[in-house]
Formats: sequence, C-alpha cells, structure tokens
Amino acid sequence: MAKKVLEVKNLEVNFRTFSGEVKAVRDVSFDVYEGETLAIVGESGSGKSVTVKAIMGLLASNGYYKNGEILFEGKNIATMQEKELHNIRGNRIAMVFQDPMTSLDPTMKIGKQIMEVIRLHQKASKEEAYQKAIKLIELVGISDPEERMNQYPHQFSGGMRQRIVIAIALACEPKILIADEPTTALDVTIQAQILDLMKDLQKKIGASVIFITHDLGVVANVADRVAVMYAGRIVEVGTADEVFYDPRHPYTWGLIASMPDLDTQGKLYAIPGTPPNLVSPPKGDAFALRSEYAMKVDFEEQPPFYKISNTHYAATWLLDERAPQVTPPEIIVKRREKMKGVR
Repeated sequence: MAKKVLEVKNLEVNFRTFSGEVKAVRDVSFDVYEGETLAIVGESGSGKSVTVKAIMGLLASNGYYKNGEILFEGKNIATMQEKELHNIRGNRIAMVFQDPMTSLDPTMKIGKQIMEVIRLHQKASKEEAYQKAIKLIELVGISDPEERMNQYPHQFSGGMRQRIVIAIALACEPKILIADEPTTALDVTIQAQILDLMKDLQKKIGASVIFITHDLGVVANVADRVAVMYAGRIVEVGTADEVFYDPRHPYTWGLIASMPDLDTQGKLYAIPGTPPNLVSPPKGDAFALRSEYAMKVDFEEQPPFYKISNTHYAATWLLDERAPQVTPPEIIVKRREKMKGVR
C-alpha cells in the first residue's frame, strides 16, 4: 500500500470579516498518498482554495486555523511558525497558481526567477542554479532555453508562462505539488497540453499532486481519487472511477449532470439556488435547500459519511438504511450506463 505523505484531520479555517466570522473550511479530513493525484472539486466558494492555502500556510491576515491538524513529515503545519513554514513552502510543498501573470514578476527575467528559487532553497552556486534552470525549462517543453532565460514574462504566451510557473514549482523537487486551477485562464488546446505535461512530470519526479478545479472534465483526465467539496465540507470521496461512474451524493449528481458531452442538446442542467452563507451555515446538510431529494432529517442533522466501498464514502442521508430508495437524475443513469459500456 502507498505511503501517506499528507494527513489533514478535522481542519477548520475561519475568516474574520465585518459581517461576522466566515466558516470557510468545516471539519475537513483527507489523506494524500505517495505518487497519487487527488482532485478536489466543487463550485466557487466551496472551500477548495482555502483548504490548499491552509496546507501552504498562506492564509490571508484575517484567516486563522480554528481546529484540526495538517500533518506533513510528522509535523503539524497548522501550528508552525513562519521560519519553519519557509523551509517547507516552495521546497517540500510547492504550488502552481491559477494565473501565471500574477505568479511571475513582470520586471525580472525568467531565468533569474527560476534561479532565485533554486539558490534560496538548495544553497546552490550561481552557475549550478543557471544550469538547473536551463534543464527545468527544457523539462517543461520550452525550446531554446538559454535564449528564454534572458526574456521577460510578457514575451511568453499564456501557456508558456504557465509552463515556467510549473518549472519554478518543480525547481526543488517537491514531495507535494499543489495545482490551484492551473488551466482556467488558458484555451482548451493549451489546457490539454498543460495537463499532459503535469502528468508526465509527475511520473518523472514521483511527486504527489493535489489538483483543485471546478471542471469535472479536467478531473477525469488527471485524478486517481476525487474529493467533492460543498459549503466548506467534503461531501463525497472516492476513486475517479467511483465518483464518475457511481456518484452517490445529490451534489455530485448535479455537478456531473451539468457537464456537457457529445450527446448534449439544448440547455445544460444547472443546480438550482446558490451556496449558503458561511457566516451562519445552515443546520443539517448544507445542500438540502438546493436538493430535490432532501428529507426532513437533512434540515435537522448533518449526515455522517457512509461507506460504499473501501475507497468510496459519501455524506448523505440517502445512504442510510432507513431512507427511501431514490433514482438519480435520468442524465446520471444514462451516463452511468454509457460509461460502463465504454469501460
């Protein structure tokens, strides 16, 4: 069995605002294993990015860890001082952000930006850092690396800038690579290239990847396991096959039903309503107000996780033995049968 490289236990993250305390991450637990890709999916505001920023120790000044542990190499990141975090952030755990233009310094040459990370964390000489930077630029598929070293970010296309950001993230050969919606700002063709690049690089360096996205179509191509988040909680987790072919939570049904495919005609399905206000989260299942399958108990008590298989769990009262039998939306049933046929 693969070794755990990260354990998140009962994590709670709050933000102090003028409207009150926003409970952005609520009792989230998950593990990341050596060499795997875990995708965390959900709508905007579901807590995905806050969760990974908590792992990096990059919470905004009004945010704080209310409860829980983030265990990496036996130490709790949530209680670390900035000096300790400095030794981990960018070195042992690295992050690729959504927009490469906000990740790169527009006034500094690309080569210098890559070398800066190498020299900071690896105590390398200027020449050693230069040679490694050239190899990293080659590794991420950019030609003429020596010439590119002397260019500025504005001289690169969006896809090439994202490749440079990935090169910087890989500079110290991290144990965990976090990718926070790394393809959102790119067109579809370039998205596919970046995803293929990340898969190839993961095999080469053996890193574990936490991939954040709202696009389930992207997840299908990159993930080993999937965690679905809603209103600051994980509501379903399983292998990519289990979540795509046999989803059990009504929110996951809605996400999958809203995905277009070659048979899509007319309007796409949209989950009704909006996510709840996390200053005062609703009692019970936060998705109940938007779900046609909600029962009385959903408005009164938070459902526990029900085990579907050794790797598949979902937090919905529909899986309770006392719950009535329901049929998922027609589009889910059709896709399930179609996907089973493809498999």
